[in-house]
Amino acid sequence: MNTTDYRKELSNQDHDLLLKFPAYISLLAANADGTLDKDELFAANELARIKNFSCHLILEDFYKEVTLNFESTLLNLDKSLPIGKDGRFVAIKTELVNIEKIMLKLGDEYTSIMHKSMRAFKEHVSNAHHNVLVDFIFPIPIKGLSY
Repeated sequence: MNTTDYRKELSNQDHDLLLKFPAYISLLAANADGTLDKDELFAANELARIKNFSCHLILEDFYKEVTLNFESTLLNLDKSLPIGKDGRFVAIKTELVNIEKIMLKLGDEYTSIMHKSMRAFKEHVSNAHHNVLVDFIFPIPIKGLSY
């Protein structure tokens, strides 16, 4: 599948939901405390911009479309989710299951590369509060201080 083929396999509705994949993954990663805070929002936006230039070739068109409205998509999805960590988790997971069904239409190679890319989103947003200074001062992990 080349970079433009993925769009041909999807209905407009499936395509629109697939473009929300990075936003939902970012919201899942940010859900540790049940909210999307400014650091997590910044980290997600930063990675979306970077991915637009540094993604696998097969995802190039996908990320060009994602970055057009990423922040507004992320904020709108955040506002639409239930209040509370558990409710948000269930709602996000439901949407991710629907996105996985769409991914099945795109083939193994595309799905594998997309999953790898989404893991990077999850890790990046999950580490939004990571402090390099703490790692320098305390190179050995200390519960409650460095994790």
